[in-house]
Amino acid sequence: MQEDKTVKKIKPNELIQTINTDKAPKAIGPYSQGKVILSSAQLLYVSGQLSINPETSEFLHNDDVQLQTEQVLKNIQSILTEAGSDLDHVIKCNVFLDNMDNFLLFNQVYAKYFNFENKPARACIAVEGLPKKAKVEIECIAVIPQN
Repeated sequence: MQEDKTVKKIKPNELIQTINTDKAPKAIGPYSQGKVILSSAQLLYVSGQLSINPETSEFLHNDDVQLQTEQVLKNIQSILTEAGSDLDHVIKCNVFLDNMDNFLLFNQVYAKYFNFENKPARACIAVEGLPKKAKVEIECIAVIPQN
């Protein structure tokens, strides 16, 4: 008897769940707020977040990197919560600053949110031309704890 070598095609929605919550700003481009990889170790990929009010979609704190960082991290917390995770389970952050002169001010706020023993891995890069003339944008990857 011949072995059946047919491969079952898995639909993307069987492997990947999209996270969108009204508790964080709506996407301002072609992306989602976050993605969950559906496997034994579920990961959440949080798209880059800006200092945007989720209720009004208004960009906040034009010239203040610390207030922008605060709002960005609140938006990230909302997305993590919606997916069943939290800041304690963030494993990687990519930070984009408009100017490395803002690095110390940014870190003062960031450290208040990630003040636990196992801080996430992080890259911080200065870039020109962030959306909405933002001073900071953060994207991250988090584990979704299994009950």
